[in-house]
Amino acid sequence: MRCVLFTGKGGGGTTTVAAATATLAAQRGYRTLLASLDPLGGLGAALDHPLTSEPVELEPGLSAQQIELRSSFAQRWQAVQPLLAGAWSSADIDPIEAEELAGLAGIGETLALLELRDHLASDRYDLLVVDAGPATHALRLLSFPETLAWYFRRLLPPDGRLARWLRPSISRPARLARVGHLAEPLYEMLTRLRRTAGELREVLADPARSSVRLVLTPETGALTVTRQVFTALSLHGLPVDALVANRVIHPGGGDVWRAGWAAAHRDQLEEIEKVFAPLPVLRAAYRGGEPVGLEELAAFGAAAYGEADPAAVLGARAGAGSEAPSVERTEDGYAMSFGLPFADRREVDLARMGDELVVTVGQHRRLFALPAALRRCDVTGARLRDDRLVVSFVPDPDQWVRA
Repeated sequence: MRCVLFTGKGGGGTTTVAAATATLAAQRGYRTLLASLDPLGGLGAALDHPLTSEPVELEPGLSAQQIELRSSFAQRWQAVQPLLAGAWSSADIDPIEAEELAGLAGIGETLALLELRDHLASDRYDLLVVDAGPATHALRLLSFPETLAWYFRRLLPPDGRLARWLRPSISRPARLARVGHLAEPLYEMLTRLRRTAGELREVLADPARSSVRLVLTPETGALTVTRQVFTALSLHGLPVDALVANRVIHPGGGDVWRAGWAAAHRDQLEEIEKVFAPLPVLRAAYRGGEPVGLEELAAFGAAAYGEADPAAVLGARAGAGSEAPSVERTEDGYAMSFGLPFADRREVDLARMGDELVVTVGQHRRLFALPAALRRCDVTGARLRDDRLVVSFVPDPDQWVRA
């Protein structure tokens, strides 16, 4: 199965483009599931069909689902409760209800990822199209598997905090001894979640299996935001295979107002194609009416994609997305580099935290696990060169002597 996720600046028509892509793919023979992770849930209105938290068949080959996280949590919690039931009573602790946990930070992202994992592991579909909502929401979701994996590296074995807590200890406080019965089922759940996070991270970072398509309107503000989103996706190693310019006004009709907007859009489209080359920029024309319903969405998708396969990998940009950091020898030591297109050097910050390098770009942050050789080095500087961030390392003599 292949997964295509759509996001962009809010109000640019991401939901419509995602729905049109799924409808066109289904009509071209792909067994397609269209799923919305947008908390505002506008997908049902675009399809002109009510949706539920379970996939609903709209026509042969096309199903759709509004992922409703609260009901999803209730269903999954029912499977977890029996594992903990005995531990609750043994530890003399009141059982925790689903409603008490549903609002905790990270629960929504975790549930959304579990839903995606279930669909990607299924053989019912050939293509999963995801309306990931506005870019701020989508970036938080898409980067969450790596964030989750980072926490698990500190919690789980061999030297994680949870592993140390599980070891027998005379000094363990009495209040922890009371909840010791919870350790085994909790450990098992966290181990499964860690494995899921790792699997999803592999899928999302593999351009052959997943890609992001950015939706924007041909306007200066939208282009600025899209560049920032592209940088954030590249920071997290998430591949983009195309852009969709929506609501493009073409010349025609002899109307002065229309001609002015058509000229402005033409200039903006040239700029978008120049900035993101060689990625393809699909064009969806401004329509007299909103595309609602499967027939209208199919026509919308056909006009945007033309002969291109909506389920295929449409393009790639060197130095961005899933490319892994490279390490090279230098005269003084080593250089680690990775793609960071469009990054503003004033917004880039570096920090060293143990065996990890913390890279911050604006509001976005990623932790890179350093290779063994670089763990015994000091960071001496960094620079942006040709859309790449190059970080310089020199060996720490004390570390290398001990080794």
